[in-house]
Amino acid sequence: MSCWQTIQDYGLRSLGIGERLLPRSDFTLCDQVVLIGSGMIWNVYFGALALAMGFFLATALALGKASAHPAMRKPAEWFIFVFRGSPLFIQFFFAYELFVILPDAGLSIPLGVVTVTAGTDMLTKAALGALIVLFFNTAAYSGEIFYGALRSIPKGDVEAADAYGMSGWMKFRRIVWPTMLRLAWPSYTNEAIFLFHATTLVFFSGFPAWRQKGDALYYASYFADKTFNPFVPYPILAGYFIVLTLLVIGLFGLVNRRLNRHLPVETRRRIRYRPQFIR
Repeated sequence: MSCWQTIQDYGLRSLGIGERLLPRSDFTLCDQVVLIGSGMIWNVYFGALALAMGFFLATALALGKASAHPAMRKPAEWFIFVFRGSPLFIQFFFAYELFVILPDAGLSIPLGVVTVTAGTDMLTKAALGALIVLFFNTAAYSGEIFYGALRSIPKGDVEAADAYGMSGWMKFRRIVWPTMLRLAWPSYTNEAIFLFHATTLVFFSGFPAWRQKGDALYYASYFADKTFNPFVPYPILAGYFIVLTLLVIGLFGLVNRRLNRHLPVETRRRIRYRPQFIR
């Protein structure tokens, strides 16, 4: 089988498109590169959606934690504390077990005149259930980053906005929020990189891979088990994630330059990747 035929058969296999059965013997380098690359689709899916949705929840959590009202501050503090204080791997297991015990027929929500039934069957699938866990987890970490940036906003900027007569919403939109993002963006970039790396835990937690449609680590482990040689599939996996990390740094670097466009070039904060071995 040529490499081009392998790409046609297995390039989108992680999505259920192409050959249903995995190769069983005579593995080629092309087989491993293509199938592990196919699994990366899931890693990008989990990371991109969780990051996009978590950004807005993280902003709300940061504002809630900075609020002077206990009714807003305490829920934000406890949410951040719980999801930052517990391992992500345990969160996956706990969420899966919680979703499994929900009724298969769905949850009935009475709304007075009518009763709405919310489906729960998709929550046990990784495509939704694991995405929710990653969404909450990255929102908690990002919320703490944004909260630290809020506390670091120069008081002179806020006082100048007050002196200029800006209202609360205008002051937040024109002064507070852009400054918060500018200060938090380098750390937020590291959180985004770590989130994409953390997506490898999805199919090794409680959420099963349906019909062997797993992520990149799932296929790398498959080849390592079949060939008894981990020194080929795992370096391929690492190479894919290095490329993905470079793409994230590049995209976030463009946003960082946009946020700091008003500053002199020599004073702009540059994004540097700093691996977090302990989180």
